[in-house]
Amino acid sequence: MYQTHFGLASLPFTITPDTGFFHNAGTHQEALNVLLVALRTGEGFIKVTGEVGTGKTLLCRQLLNHLDAGFVTAYIPNPFLNPIALRMALAEELGIEFARNIGQHRLLKLITERLVELNAAGKRVVLLLDEAQAMPDDSLEALRLLTNLETEHDKLMQVVLFGQPELDRRLGHPHLRQLRQRIVFSHQLQPLGLAGLRAYLDHRLRVAGHGGDRLFTERALRRLHRASRGIPRLVNVLCHKALLVAYGRGDRVIDHRHLQRAITDTEDAGPAPRNRGPLVRWLSAALVAGLGVAGTAWGFRP
Repeated sequence: MYQTHFGLASLPFTITPDTGFFHNAGTHQEALNVLLVALRTGEGFIKVTGEVGTGKTLLCRQLLNHLDAGFVTAYIPNPFLNPIALRMALAEELGIEFARNIGQHRLLKLITERLVELNAAGKRVVLLLDEAQAMPDDSLEALRLLTNLETEHDKLMQVVLFGQPELDRRLGHPHLRQLRQRIVFSHQLQPLGLAGLRAYLDHRLRVAGHGGDRLFTERALRRLHRASRGIPRLVNVLCHKALLVAYGRGDRVIDHRHLQRAITDTEDAGPAPRNRGPLVRWLSAALVAGLGVAGTAWGFRP
């Protein structure tokens, strides 16, 4: 795409949660520090919440990369599971072999034996659940009961919940108060401020191999911040589209006009005027007319 045009080794603004682009600043670094400290205390639930697109999955993967050999991790990315499926998923993550028609009492016994074995070997077991707001109530209760497993001195398993703000509202219900009381540490991810956004862009561009002057003008940054509301995923979408627009025009610096094209084309961004055509159609025409590159070669259809 536009990597060569802007002197980049890779695409800097993909929405895939690539830990190579983790920005160790702001609330994400604070959250990672909280998680690492909390897991070394060895007790209770830990909760991280944030709006859609604020980087919870990326943080979860970064945490997995930071835990050393003293930890055994079980990662469940989609916990929309009933209690039986939840126990089976945990058993699989812990490397337990079992028959699919196994009784739940027997499965729980196998999980307990495995947790005791790992504890005796000096290992801490951590269960990480992404999108935890999607868990059914009976599965949340089953999860709480799993954390009752303990020796005289240690909890046999810690749980980290990553979820949207809906998780906080659900945990506020009286019937989930026992689980809520077991949350020892919690952290809320915040959107990027303007200064944080500037540092975020610089970081991702630097990781992607950019070594020249700043690509985004100050006016473009301000417009980007307003339209994205500081949400990293939306920032990435808008920046990627703005780079495409600039490339289509043959420009080397991203200004507010490139951003406005990207904003107009993006559903969740705003405010933006509604009298312009789709970005894909415009970009295809610009490539054909300005750079002599057929839009169909990119998979675009005018």
